[in-house]
Amino acid sequence: MPLPKLKDINWVTTDCYGTLIDWEKGILDAFSKEAERDGFSFEEGPFLARFYEIQAEIIRGSYELYAEVLRRATVRAAKEIGWELEPSRAQFLPDSVARWLPFREANAAMDRLSKRYEVGIVSNIDDKLLGVSRRHLRTELDLVVTAQQVRSYKPDPAHFKECARRIGGKRGWVHIGSGYDTDVAPVLKMNVPVIWVNRSGEKLEGRKPPTATVKNFREAAKRLGAG
Repeated sequence: MPLPKLKDINWVTTDCYGTLIDWEKGILDAFSKEAERDGFSFEEGPFLARFYEIQAEIIRGSYELYAEVLRRATVRAAKEIGWELEPSRAQFLPDSVARWLPFREANAAMDRLSKRYEVGIVSNIDDKLLGVSRRHLRTELDLVVTAQQVRSYKPDPAHFKECARRIGGKRGWVHIGSGYDTDVAPVLKMNVPVIWVNRSGEKLEGRKPPTATVKNFREAAKRLGAG
């Protein structure tokens, strides 16, 4: 499915964490600082990969606020590296969201997109934590869909179905996301064009290709004529 002609695009939505905001750095910085207090260290790459796996398992269960998902994933991930963390201390990770910063190009590219299109954020988070992150994101948004609003987590399609409902259908809509499983795959299933922000050079390995693949958010904006 090719990208629509620019004149036919009305709405551009984007994922937030990993796409606009560098949550990997935010998570690792928070864990490193807290682990140091107890004399623990860990290998960042494998730890982060395992943290994401644990989080994915948790969100497949019954819905709970994302702050609670973060706390539960924190305790489990810590335990796997031999760090017995009291559940009451796991609040350090939701608290750290206030210090998760946007990628260098994110704000300028979002500003340019908003001059051409209606723009929105579609995110696996709760409203309170997204509100904290929006202090770092200066662009005025026309649409926000969170996990809390739909009581569900991507890759479940509820976010995107709600998006289509609010914007009045799928025509003229393009989505941007960094998570293949959480954003690219469910959007492709809905026959909506999607730009994959593949910062780490992840391989498709037989998965259905996105409409376009770019290395960062600035490139995604350029593909949509907002370079």
